[in-house]
Amino acid sequence: MELAVKTLDGKAAGKATVDAAVFGLEDIRGDLLQRTVRWQLAKRQAGTHKTQERGEVSVTTKKYIRQKGSGGARHGSRNANIFVGGAVAHGPRVRSHAHELPKKVRKLALAHALSAKVRDGSLIVLDEAKLDAAKTKELSAKFKALGVENALIIGGPEVDANFAKAARNIPNIDVLPVAGLNVYDILRRKQLVVTKDALDGIGARFDATAKEGK
Repeated sequence: MELAVKTLDGKAAGKATVDAAVFGLEDIRGDLLQRTVRWQLAKRQAGTHKTQERGEVSVTTKKYIRQKGSGGARHGSRNANIFVGGAVAHGPRVRSHAHELPKKVRKLALAHALSAKVRDGSLIVLDEAKLDAAKTKELSAKFKALGVENALIIGGPEVDANFAKAARNIPNIDVLPVAGLNVYDILRRKQLVVTKDALDGIGARFDATAKEGK
């Protein structure tokens, strides 16, 4: 299938041929997208939440009340979870939230995310994403002409330094190299902008995973 290519100034720059198996899927699998986003977010969780166990609470261990005659329950130490300042019963522990997700599922989810942008008309292909100078005002005007307001921009193997510096001051704009392309960032932005170099990198990425599967 073919996609129209534009310049950063909004002019037509021909067409780019892409794989329909990556950009042309019709039945978008929301379950695969959900699983992949959950996998990505779980991996980035710090997992440093922690509460104190009874052995970690610094209180006296002396029996603070007599065994009988108080009219209340019998207690030995105030580090029990029923007392203020005591331990927390079954509280969170430091751990990793990461879990496994098959490579085939991740690959297919990425294809569905890309196809969803094409189907919704939210994919813009640029000839290149480069600027002579890192001027945010200039880039913002170009984005406005292109209709780009809330977008993930994917460059080639390396993002142009001037373009990246100018874009980082514009709200709701993310810029990543093609190696950083992922399902979560695609879905969290309304539009996806890719360069021709990025399309080549995406194609190579899917070809490499296909060979690994064989």
